[in-house]
Amino acid sequence: MSDSHKRVLQPAGWKPPRGYANGVEASGRQVFVAGQIGWNAQCEFESDDLVAQVHQALANVVAVLAEGGATPGHIVRMTWYLTDKHEYLARGREIGAAYRALVGDYAVAMSAVQVAALMEDRAKVEIEVTAVLP
Repeated sequence: MSDSHKRVLQPAGWKPPRGYANGVEASGRQVFVAGQIGWNAQCEFESDDLVAQVHQALANVVAVLAEGGATPGHIVRMTWYLTDKHEYLARGREIGAAYRALVGDYAVAMSAVQVAALMEDRAKVEIEVTAVLP
C-alpha cells in the first residue's frame, strides 16, 4: 500500500478480490467527495461514451480531493453507480486503465451498483469517495 495510515482487511483463507479490497482500516482526517459524474468543470458532457465519462468522473474526484489536501492514495472507500452493468463489465479493461491512470491504488473498499437512472440524463456513471488523511 502507498500510505501507512491505511491497512487492507483481508480475512485469512479468502480469495483476494480483483480491483478492490474487501475492507480498509484507516485513521486520520476524513474527506468526503459527493457523487461525481462524467461532465467537465462547466457541468457540460464532452462524451456519451462510458469510459470517457468514467475518466472524467475520476478526474473530478481527484480535483475535489486536492481541494481537501488529499490524493488518490488517501481513498479508502468508493461507490460506483452505473446505468448499465453489462457495458461496465464488457469494458472492464478500459475502465481499469482509466482507474489506474488517475487513482492507481486498488487498496480501496468498493461497491458498484446498477441504477435505473442518474439525476443527469446523459450521465452513465456517478462515483462517490471517502478519503482519510493521516
